This record gives sequence, C-alpha cells and structure tokens, in this order.
Amino acid sequence: MKDKGKIDSGAKEAMDVDEIFMKHVLRLAKRGLGLTSPNPLVGALLVKDDHIISSGYHKKAGAPHAEIEALTKAGERAKGSALYVNLEPCNHYGRTAPCTKAILDYGVKRVVVGMADPNPGVSGGGCEFLRSQGVEVKCGALEEECTRLNEVYIKFVTKGKPFVILKAALTLDGWIATQKGNSKWITNEKSRRFVHTLRKRVDAIMVGVETIIADDPLLMPYLIRRSNRGPVRVIADTNLRIPADSRVLNRGTSALTIIAAGSNVSSTKRKRVEGLGAMVISCKVKEGRIDLSDLLDKLAGMSVTSVLVEGGGTVFGSIIRQRLADKFYIFLAPKILGGDNGVPFTRGPGCDILEECLTLRPLMVRRFDDDIVIEAYPQR
Repeated sequence: MKDKGKIDSGAKEAMDVDEIFMKHVLRLAKRGLGLTSPNPLVGALLVKDDHIISSGYHKKAGAPHAEIEALTKAGERAKGSALYVNLEPCNHYGRTAPCTKAILDYGVKRVVVGMADPNPGVSGGGCEFLRSQGVEVKCGALEEECTRLNEVYIKFVTKGKPFVILKAALTLDGWIATQKGNSKWITNEKSRRFVHTLRKRVDAIMVGVETIIADDPLLMPYLIRRSNRGPVRVIADTNLRIPADSRVLNRGTSALTIIAAGSNVSSTKRKRVEGLGAMVISCKVKEGRIDLSDLLDKLAGMSVTSVLVEGGGTVFGSIIRQRLADKFYIFLAPKILGGDNGVPFTRGPGCDILEECLTLRPLMVRRFDDDIVIEAYPQR
C-alpha cells in the first residue's frame, strides 16, 4: 500500500477499517527493528477519505518521532485527517516537543492508537490530553499485535530489565553438539540467516566462556559494516579464562565486548583482558558461576534493553532454572546424534517432577526448508 493508496470495499467488509490501517502502521514500525533502542518501534499514517496521504516511522533514537515525520510530510494536507499510530503519542518534553502539540498544530481531527504508553518515567496522558482538546481518540486497535511488537520496550520501561531471548539449535534427540564439541552445523543455511536477523535486532548477544573456547564465534550479524558498532557481545567468564586470540576480542570491529567475571579474579587477569580492548565488569557469583540475574541487572544499567542468549548448555540451564528468559527460539534439525554422550541442551540439575518443568506457550511454528523453529513464550 503506497502513501496515496485507498483501501478497497472488499477489504473494508473483511476487517474493521481502523485495523486495516493499523496493520500498515505495524509494517512501518518494523522498519525500525534493531535501530531505535532504547526507544520503542513506532509507525504512523495520516489518512483522509480512506486515502493514505502521508506516513512515517521512528528511524533511530534522537530522530523525529513517527508522528512528526508523517505530519511534516503532509503539511497542510494533515488538516482534518485521521492519524494512526501504534503507540500513544507522547505528551511530554524530552529531546523533542510533545507529539500531542504537533497533532493539534496540524489540525488532525481523529487519532487511532494501538496501545497506551506503559513508560512510568514520562508524564503520559497523550490520549486524554488530545480528548480534552476536542480530538476524537480511539485506543486499542490491534492492541495485542502492538504490544507484541514492543515487548522489549515494555519490559525495559516497566521492569528495568532487559528482554531475554534464548536461542538454541538442537538435533531431534536434544543435543547441541557432539561429545567433541562439534556443532557446525546442526541447522541449515536458511535457519542460520534467520538467526543473524535476530542478532541485528537486539542490543546484546550473550554466551558462556565455554562456547568461546569451543567454537571461537565472532558473535556478529552478517552484513554489519565494520564502521557500525553492532550488538554488544557479552561473555559470562567467572575466572577470566577467555583466550587472548578469541575473535570476540578482535579489534577489527567497533563492537563492544563485555566480560562478566567474579569479583575475586586477580587484577593481573583483569588487566590482561582489558588490555585486549574488552570491558570487564564484576558480578556476583552463584554456585561457582556468574549470577546471570545480577549480570542482566548490570546490563540494564548500561541501557541494554534486549539480550539474545546463544549458549552454551551451562548458560541455558541457568537461564531456564532462574526463569530469566522472556522468549524462546528453538531450532530443531532433522538430525539424530544417537548415543548418550553429546553436549545436552542444558546442563545442571533439572526438575524432579514434570509439574515443575518450564512450560512454553507456542506462538508460532515455522519451517526453514527441513528445519523447524518454535517461537514461544514461557508460561508464567
């Protein structure tokens, strides 16, 4: 649908007209995936007589809000129009003036909002303010879809913690590597490309030091220019065992590498790793390993809003036992390792009874050629 398009009568009959336009708003908002953190993903449409006259989306933190972009493009045509936006327009002064003020200045007569802004750190009240100024406001159009789109933002502003995504690639019999640590490649090329898409969308990628020692991953998405920072790389390494020649310490990229170590590591070890360009942060130790909950709190203090956890089994086990994951991507490949001596999906003590198991609520099951990926949320 282009800016000057018009919805047909068949579409009107099949779905509420506001939902049709909100779906287009969501597609616009998704263009900002991986670019707007710590801000939300927002798209906006201006519509008059069922015609889209202008559109916009939030491109990055510090850039104009989606509403402002759409209003500026429309100019005088915005007068008397309807504005569609997936998140409540801001009603406070931040880096920019309130979007509510611009909405009034441009003469918008109706505003359709997907969801209220949950951020307790702002004054809010955008919808109520617009109503008080005589603007017709409708809230809750495709609210579930709008909420899911900004699930990272919502958790960060309401809980003060990063949104944690656990990604694992398994054989059908549940192994993430052979007994010799070989895991390249369990999944196919299409699955791996999708994982790189996930990497581009998050603020940080986390693994344990055993994964660094075994696989020496770079932990960067495909097609990230060397001049671009890319996601932060986080390594849980209680005793600072990371090899000096590890690729995550490669100075050829500007991506920041954070090593989470126990507070009792020697200053000599710490200086060695810091001399290689990494940032070393001290974290609490729980049962001889980095307390991942404490690490996540420290990352939140650095404005890291989302973390993709990629292994290995020890980290996966801790994440699951502590119920720290907000979302799962489990890739199942049509391979059977056989035997009982591979590297398991999770390490550490499991549940004694099935009633204590973590239950997932599947959201979507899709295929990448012969691979299957389950996208799901934990049932709280």
